Amino acid sequence: QRNSATKTAPPLLRAAPQPPPAPPRPRSSPRGRAAAHHPPRPQTEAQPRLCPAPANSLSFAFSAERIPAMRTTAASLAALGLLSAVMGPAEAFAPPGAALGATKAPPPSSVARFSAPRPAPLSLRSSAVSNPPPDGNIFTNIFGKGMGRAAPSDAPAQPQAAAPAQDKVGILFLNLGGPESLDEVEDFLFNLFNDPDIIRLPGPLQPLQSFIARRIASSRAPNSREAYESIGGGSPIVKLTMEQGTRLEEELRGRGIDSKMYLGMRYWYPFTEEAVDQLLKDGVNRLVVLPLYPQYSISTSGSSLRLLNNMMEDAPNSWDPRKLDHTVVPAWFNNEGYVKTQAKLIGRELEEFKESPKDVKVMFSAHGVPVSYVEAGDPYKGHIEECAKLIMAKVNEGKPEGQTTDWTLAFQSRVGPVKWLEPYTDDVLKNLGEEGLENLVVVPLSFVSEHVETLEEIDIEYREVAEEAGIHNFKRVPALNSDPDFISCLADLTQDALSKPSLRVSEALELYQGKSMREAAAEEKNRLGWLRPGVTPSTEAINGRVAMMACASLAISQVISSGCPAISGPSIAGKEPFCAALSYDGWAWLLDVLLNIHM
Repeated sequence: QRNSATKTAPPLLRAAPQPPPAPPRPRSSPRGRAAAHHPPRPQTEAQPRLCPAPANSLSFAFSAERIPAMRTTAASLAALGLLSAVMGPAEAFAPPGAALGATKAPPPSSVARFSAPRPAPLSLRSSAVSNPPPDGNIFTNIFGKGMGRAAPSDAPAQPQAAAPAQDKVGILFLNLGGPESLDEVEDFLFNLFNDPDIIRLPGPLQPLQSFIARRIASSRAPNSREAYESIGGGSPIVKLTMEQGTRLEEELRGRGIDSKMYLGMRYWYPFTEEAVDQLLKDGVNRLVVLPLYPQYSISTSGSSLRLLNNMMEDAPNSWDPRKLDHTVVPAWFNNEGYVKTQAKLIGRELEEFKESPKDVKVMFSAHGVPVSYVEAGDPYKGHIEECAKLIMAKVNEGKPEGQTTDWTLAFQSRVGPVKWLEPYTDDVLKNLGEEGLENLVVVPLSFVSEHVETLEEIDIEYREVAEEAGIHNFKRVPALNSDPDFISCLADLTQDALSKPSLRVSEALELYQGKSMREAAAEEKNRLGWLRPGVTPSTEAINGRVAMMACASLAISQVISSGCPAISGPSIAGKEPFCAALSYDGWAWLLDVLLNIHM
């Protein structure tokens, strides 16, 4: 049979009989973000193999089958090498370190006027996607840049970042906010005191946060309305902050950075949530989070960053750093531009005392915080003290020892019966008056724009206290607002943040208050442990169920022994709801209501 098959076969080659095809093996699919870039390889049908007819012609058949394929492969490689040698520069095939010629510079149209520097991972991603080889030569990119054999160039290296057209830079201002009309005062106060970073309640009382905040807001609203009415009927903080943002955009544009400012207020419109929604809608992919609080405190910067961090955790896909690279400037009280601007404004108020600097004193008045915050690790007090020292060092710079201006520090705006940072501003004013001081320059240290604490509390309330104490020449340094030097400071902070590795919001929270807050929470938990019966959550659940059963048994026994009062419908208070749920009249009324519902 074998001989007959051999005689009927073609003289050289024939197709060998194939076994039935095996079922295809399941192919593993790429997972994660790599799946989009690496789709599964397409399935191909198996081609019939060629095999020799006679058994003694195996070597000849092998050569006949393989040589054409080998020739085809060699020819392809030779053609590819010839093509790349012709189209690519000579440097593509030069050995490492050989300088055969200058690298071709990209055309002027592709050179950006300014490209905000990006962190390394994002730079590589945007470079690969947004910046193709200028000359369009794929072989240069593969054999030259890809193999790292391009010759050194005398032309300046181009930044790896994407072109400005691809980068949408956003600046998120975070600030306190304020009511713009008298009707908004109470709701603004409720939002303020409903923040657990402002009113810190013990664990068992935390569910009552909103109730307590509403009571405090209602009690303080009349006095607060009078304060806002005295400065024009509302807070100017939104208008002034928007102006700061507009000036910052202009300053950055002059430096070659196109940007857009987004304003996020913590306790009133426009809320932080609105600003975040808008910047995500605008497609911002470079974001600088800039709290307008020079000194860090858990009640100011910390509260705003905590809210922003919660929003990021709720929408991780929107805040993927490959889509939106964000960085935060958590504290900048020691920034050189900020210190110089404050010193400049103080110097203007001290001009009239140039010949007699000992006749005047500078008093920094900073917003206070409860002492418990500082004991829990809030860095605010240290930041304020260091900031005041830096500013006065700049004010007295270059002056002889006897011609320097003396200064002091106080804290204002305390609320409630708890102990706040001392000394209090009103107490310092009284003491200075008793010492015979007549000339005083007050500096609002922790405020970068005018609002109720400067326009009403300092300019009206503390001025009256000072005059009663005998300080007749009471001068107040204006807030920074849109001073050109301050705008330049904000631009420096933004540009510096864009050029450095990103500091995430979560990292800033951990850096400034993570460890200390955890320790304070553990101490608070241990201190109030006696208020929590039970040892574990499971025993707490058992205790709660036993208590519920006891209450239900007591209610049932009361109904059985005394009955329910006559009712025409379930009440919403007192004992009637229990009785309505357990009495015939109550069930009959409920059934009647259900039967008369018209869908």
